[in-house]
Amino acid sequence: MSLARSSLALNNVRTSAVRSLATSAARRQAVAQERQPIQKEFKIYRWNPDEPAKKPTLQSYTVDLNACGPMVLDALIKIKNEVDPTLTFRRSCREGICGSCAMNIDGQNTLACLCRIDRNAGKDTKIYPLPHMYIVKDLVPDLTLFYKQYKSIEPFLKNHKLPEKGEYLQSPEDRRKLDGMYECILCACCSTSCPSYWWNQDEYLGPATLMQAYRWMADSRDTYGRERKEKLQNDLSLYRCHTIFNCARTCPKGLNPAAAIAKIKLELASE
Repeated sequence: MSLARSSLALNNVRTSAVRSLATSAARRQAVAQERQPIQKEFKIYRWNPDEPAKKPTLQSYTVDLNACGPMVLDALIKIKNEVDPTLTFRRSCREGICGSCAMNIDGQNTLACLCRIDRNAGKDTKIYPLPHMYIVKDLVPDLTLFYKQYKSIEPFLKNHKLPEKGEYLQSPEDRRKLDGMYECILCACCSTSCPSYWWNQDEYLGPATLMQAYRWMADSRDTYGRERKEKLQNDLSLYRCHTIFNCARTCPKGLNPAAAIAKIKLELASE
């Protein structure tokens, strides 16, 4: 008899829980329906290589922020999925790790997946590709030269000797010297915010590549420091940097490429 009563009580609890969940869901749906839409205008750079005679334009799209995620990338995905499938941009991780969605948003180079939408409906948001780069289409810049420059610094560990115990050991103190440099995701936000890189990118390596060059110079496991420095002993690869700190201000990961460049200059001057 007691077992039957226990089963009945348990069924009553389950029924009550299901009703409570259903009521909560209904309330949330009603609240969502009652919320007034927040119509936000996005002006997005458009250029199609299949129409080379047509000049680039800013195309306007309106998005209801109450039906959209909080980040600019959410708005771009919503526009592409629901309004204009021809809109072209890069994206991948949506977590600020891959650097794919780097673009210029309201005058600031940043990652669309980390940039929150300004919920002021009276102010439009302007989105451009990274500045002073050749454009593949719409918001997609051509990063061929950027990656070629990165490859030129040989961004990998080089050591004259093989490790004795199967791996190159490093003290915690030496490991900490790499903090603030190894986190770079090569989004190119810093390099494309640098006026020196705008005008001299055929020769000047730019903040991102130079910071990675110093990352390997500072690595205690690498024995090719002298050779790495010799590659930078010219007028353009390094010394076009005029330390205006645009790179540090715009980095979406909070890194300081200007500091790394200053350290390279100091080490070259002290030799």
